[in-house]
Amino acid sequence: MFTALLLARPSAQNHRLTAALAATLTLSLAGFAQQQSPIPATPSTSDSAPASVQAQTPTSAAPAASPTAPSAAAKVPITESQEPGAITEEEIKHLLVGKSLYLRGGYLDNSLSFNEHGGLIGHSPQGSYTLNAIQIERIHLTKHKLELEGARYGLHFVGQLAYEDASTAFDRVRITPKKKVVKITIDRESVIKPKKEKDLKKEKDNKKSPKAKSASAAGPSAADATKELTPTEQAQAEIAAAPAAERPADPKSITTTTSPAHAAQLLRSALDTIFAPGLDERMMESLPDFWKLYYQAAAAGVDYRPKDPTVLRQSAVDRKARLITNFEPPSNEFAQANTVAGPALYHAVIGPDGKPGEIAVARPIGFGLDENAVQSIRNAKFEPAFKDGKPVSVLLDLFVQFRIYSARTAVASPLDPAEKDKATESKPATPQLPGPYSVPR
Repeated sequence: MFTALLLARPSAQNHRLTAALAATLTLSLAGFAQQQSPIPATPSTSDSAPASVQAQTPTSAAPAASPTAPSAAAKVPITESQEPGAITEEEIKHLLVGKSLYLRGGYLDNSLSFNEHGGLIGHSPQGSYTLNAIQIERIHLTKHKLELEGARYGLHFVGQLAYEDASTAFDRVRITPKKKVVKITIDRESVIKPKKEKDLKKEKDNKKSPKAKSASAAGPSAADATKELTPTEQAQAEIAAAPAAERPADPKSITTTTSPAHAAQLLRSALDTIFAPGLDERMMESLPDFWKLYYQAAAAGVDYRPKDPTVLRQSAVDRKARLITNFEPPSNEFAQANTVAGPALYHAVIGPDGKPGEIAVARPIGFGLDENAVQSIRNAKFEPAFKDGKPVSVLLDLFVQFRIYSARTAVASPLDPAEKDKATESKPATPQLPGPYSVPR
């Protein structure tokens, strides 16, 4: 939902903008990769204030303190954690609290459950990584699962010019509503204590005794039944006996081990599967191509160039490529609720057939709007460029102005006074979107 302008040729301002983006986002990318860089403090809790926008400063070296104190439950020592090799709440706090994290899967639900391997239990809609920055605020470790609470942040790019401060290249905006939290649970592998040799010897001797034989003839006792449980059955029995709030989300898939160290390592692996400390290699690999091209250009400090060297610029052809269909990517509730608006710029290679090929983000806006814009570019129709009478591939710049809907900016189609009364009588008035969102009649 925006207006689109085709830039016939790169202007001096565009060159300055491209250079600024390269410098700005190289610093941003470096900031993302630092596990120790803190996420900005939680916005003000004032009921009258809108969602606070936090400016990210990747150059800050001071580690952030935990935004809130651990819950009372988190301070209760866990028996298993005292065993050699077991993971502790303090270790998990060090791994998660106050860190710049992203959900690798892009899951948008505010209540998520994962199995002991880090796989999602159930289903969740997925979205842009720019809507999946997570700040963990509280943790609670029990024998059967790890519970996390935090807030989701959206990434809003604010593209700077070359002479402006590069440390404010993007903002983090809290998008989890006030008094709400994102809840994440991760199931844990069950640790089963192996029987000691003296216990096994005692069982063996009991079975040989006359009393044991007579008891066996009378039928198995409850104790005998417990002793005969397999490790899996024993784990299931322990889970069934645990309070409902401490049971894993998927009890049937829980595996068992006799090693607390193995269970701890499995939980660490699950955390690494679920969370990314920044745009690490795996996170980058999961991004769509238009983001990869953007970050590759930013890291190299150069303007984007198509992979195909034969692609021409608009200024080098006899007849320029042009958009011939409506071009209106939708907004989303996150952008509307947080008043995210402004310009964005995209590069698209338009082939001789008029179809868009390679697309790269040039000046992003974030908040999932870039994904909407790229999808609309792919669905749009273009007239190809011509050189020497033949259609050729050309690099087309698409400038986009995202706006926010409000009643104050609504533009109604002018009506004749006589027709206005008739229209009012025939049908109830319907709210109209502002000019940039309106579809031409």
